[in-house]
Amino acid sequence: MSADALVIGAGIVGAACAAELAALGMRVDVLDAQCIGGGATAAGMGHLVVMNDSPAEFALSRYSRDLWLDLAPRLRTRDAFARCGTLWVAADDEEWQAARAMQAAFTAQGVAAQLLDAGELRACEPALAPSMAGGLRVEHDSIVYAPSAAEWLLTQSPHAARIRVRLGVPVAAIGAGGTGGTGSASSITLASGEQLSAAHVVVANGLGAAQWLPMLPLQPKKGHLLITDRYPGLIRHQLLELGYIRSAHHASGMSVAFNVQPRPTGQLLIGSSRQFDSTDPAVEMAVLARMLQRAARYLPALPTLNGIRAWTGFRAASPDGLPLIGPVGGFMPEAAAGASQGSACGGAGVWLAVGHEGLGVTTSLATAKLLAAQIAGQSAPIPFEPYLPSRFAGQVTHDAR
Repeated sequence: MSADALVIGAGIVGAACAAELAALGMRVDVLDAQCIGGGATAAGMGHLVVMNDSPAEFALSRYSRDLWLDLAPRLRTRDAFARCGTLWVAADDEEWQAARAMQAAFTAQGVAAQLLDAGELRACEPALAPSMAGGLRVEHDSIVYAPSAAEWLLTQSPHAARIRVRLGVPVAAIGAGGTGGTGSASSITLASGEQLSAAHVVVANGLGAAQWLPMLPLQPKKGHLLITDRYPGLIRHQLLELGYIRSAHHASGMSVAFNVQPRPTGQLLIGSSRQFDSTDPAVEMAVLARMLQRAARYLPALPTLNGIRAWTGFRAASPDGLPLIGPVGGFMPEAAAGASQGSACGGAGVWLAVGHEGLGVTTSLATAKLLAAQIAGQSAPIPFEPYLPSRFAGQVTHDAR
């Protein structure tokens, strides 16, 4: 099978892009140096949430969460999809007012969200500390086991017969093609020396993209997670503090925020931390302790639970917190002329689907829709301009590494 598109990265974003391009009738080769659903996909929490820190983040996350809800009936038990809802917890009156403002914004945009006063919050989640002031429940938010969902997209989705997955094949170099005519294909050189070519190359492997495109404005954001033994029924919703959004968008140093999920197994998945000052994958006990201490303020029973495993991962963060979805443009000089025209003419080129930070699972399906629309020269379901990589072209990014 000769591929029409080559996708680098078999995580949730790469898998979603491959499935969407296959749905357009393309033959797609997916390449990964390791495995399906590894990297940030394996390390993350797998939440599917509407976030409203900015209009562009809201539009992308809301659209993508709706795509996940549409997809959910076709997923398998092993994909661990659960519509548990998100409960944003207000610790004091200031955060309660923030919850009210969030509810008003969500309601105005047609997102179902219910305010809970202190008594209603305790009735809804008795394990929360009784001092909490209230909360906001976003009922259709969900969770999924992202590595398994990535495997479903690549092997079980409706057009998976057009997808070929090659694992254990590191990519050494990428070359860009032109915009049509003979010799317009883009190319990939594998570490083995094998060369592959196709009309389109999609770079969807997060921080790994920097090895070929070192000027990409991506910064690693380290995070810790811990999973407990089984405590079924202790909590029912994904729980987040209202301060989570501030923590998620810290641009330096280290921050922690309360974020706990009830997994379908009865286990609790506990986060979250963010660090810019470490590229060491080792679990740092001081950071883990600070994260758990924060969580215990909201869940007083947490110190009595048995934690069975902790791990870390690295999110690929962009300067404005939004992903890069579209032609590679100025980040690959030899590709600029051809790839930058791809969204208009559907020509050959190199494309980006990276920089999703902590929302890669949530926004993967929408990312694929926006990228496929650009590649095919079609209109997109939501405007793709806020996510185009060209918004960073020409910026100095040496401090991003």
